[in-house]
Amino acid sequence: MNKFKEVPEKGQSEQKKSRLKKPNKIARSVLNVFSGSFLSKDYVALQLPFILFLTLIGLGYISNGFLAEKSVREISHLNNRLKELKSEFISSKSELMFMSNQTEVAKSVSGLGLKESTTPPKKIVVKINQKTDKK
Repeated sequence: MNKFKEVPEKGQSEQKKSRLKKPNKIARSVLNVFSGSFLSKDYVALQLPFILFLTLIGLGYISNGFLAEKSVREISHLNNRLKELKSEFISSKSELMFMSNQTEVAKSVSGLGLKESTTPPKKIVVKINQKTDKK
């Protein structure tokens, strides 16, 4: 089992180094990720709960972003609806004010045969005699 390390000649060692030149650490990491070989390592299996936890947090973060966007769109829609209702209220109010003018009311009831009175109304006063009966 144990063997002595053979010392190569200088010319052979340089040839092997140039042939077996390893890519830098970043390139190796990227290759491991794309090939999937990093999943077969033992330390990845030990970190699997943490990886799943990070995945769950990431999904929560994404769903929170979508819910926030949905809320912003809904608020914007409600603000637009509120502006429409305010303008409708103002126009209805001004129309009602115009229709409740005395001249407009007189015009609208003239078709029913009613006319505006030219004499002022008279005040009716009723006097009640209060007798106190003493027995």
